[in-house]
Amino acid sequence: MTSKRVQLRPEIAAIVPYRQGAPAAADAFKLSSNENPYEPLPSVLAQLSTDTINRYPDASAAVLRVQIAERFGVTPDSVQVGAGSVAVLAQLVSAAAAAGDEVIYAWRSFEAYPLLVSAAGATSVQIANQGDHRHDLAAMSDAITASTRVVIVCSPNNPTSTVVTDAEFRDFMATVPENVLVVLDEAYREFVTDADAVRGETLVGTYPNLVLLRTFSKAYGLAGLRIGYAVGPEYVMDAARAVAIPLSVTEIAQKAAIASLEHEDELLERVTRINAVRDRIVAGLSEQGWDVPAPNGNFVWLPTGSVTDWAAEVFRSHGIVVRALGEGLRVSVGEEESVEKLLRAAQEVVASRETI
Repeated sequence: MTSKRVQLRPEIAAIVPYRQGAPAAADAFKLSSNENPYEPLPSVLAQLSTDTINRYPDASAAVLRVQIAERFGVTPDSVQVGAGSVAVLAQLVSAAAAAGDEVIYAWRSFEAYPLLVSAAGATSVQIANQGDHRHDLAAMSDAITASTRVVIVCSPNNPTSTVVTDAEFRDFMATVPENVLVVLDEAYREFVTDADAVRGETLVGTYPNLVLLRTFSKAYGLAGLRIGYAVGPEYVMDAARAVAIPLSVTEIAQKAAIASLEHEDELLERVTRINAVRDRIVAGLSEQGWDVPAPNGNFVWLPTGSVTDWAAEVFRSHGIVVRALGEGLRVSVGEEESVEKLLRAAQEVVASRETI
């Protein structure tokens, strides 16, 4: 008897599942996942306990939403909390786009974007980055059609670490029809040092079709607890809540996020230290001759082109695990002790590349 396979949606069967950054050996540094190298603050850990894990969490994350709403000057109903900002983005895409609809985003950008669009049954419209690895907002605007439902702008862009400026974003928003949802993905916002970069908090209430996306995974060091949020029009947040998986944000994650906001000064001091390590890395790479885009996330982008896979192996041989993404390497800013190994690997790539 011939066995038959379960019939799946063809667009889903064609998707290559998301791959997490590769693990690192005990004597190596994992710089492939943009994680915060610091352990959680003791003041945050002190707020956590497991004595309530037999109970369901607050499905609405009410206390946390109130705190976030106060920061942005909006109502709690204008805030949606999810199991990481990518979960909230999945809700937004699913709520706005379906078969026959289009979602526009820059490419290369976050690897999850095409997966989320396909899962919603919609069609991705990928707009190539400019030569300086930044979003081509003019081309993204030109790509908007009657079928466009969502446009995603990622600043700082993952994986190139480049930003969209405030002026560029405002000019872009002036061209977008108000019935098209624009999601400004600012997962790495806290690491931004470019004074001209767009800052979502200054845009709240300015555009009726804009949603800001933030996370506690990066600067706040809660990647393992999976919690992020969005700020936008109440009816859009209601739509996101309607398609969300119920009870997906744990009580521990909510408490950790609340404690992190209450001790934000301590956490942002760590961000300053991470940025200092980032500056050392960029200075060293520039001395070696690398053309590195000015980074504003907790990672740098190395454009390695056709030798990307080989270059990733060179880094691995030096005890540095990086993320190979098609035409380049994304290298997270990690522990201070990783910098010397990272720069040695980068120097070997530079020295050997001409002989390949």
